[in-house]
Amino acid sequence: MRTNATSARTKINVQIPVETRERLLEAALLEGKTASMLVRESIGEKIAQINRRILEEKMKAAYQGLAEENLRVSEEFKYSDAENLG
Repeated sequence: MRTNATSARTKINVQIPVETRERLLEAALLEGKTASMLVRESIGEKIAQINRRILEEKMKAAYQGLAEENLRVSEEFKYSDAENLG
């Protein structure tokens, strides 16, 4: 995620509970960042987490499909392998 000063930016309004805002401001102060910076980082991290999960699900499905294909191929050659041994 690009976070430099030349990045195009847009504003959004988000409603959060007062307690969450207070905790956000405290956390930002502790981190030496603005609340906006902390929110941007958090959103970026959440999006990256979602993208990783989606990629892992796609990879899992692909590996399962490949495993099924490998089983089919090994079944097809099971008898021809036995013929070559004899």
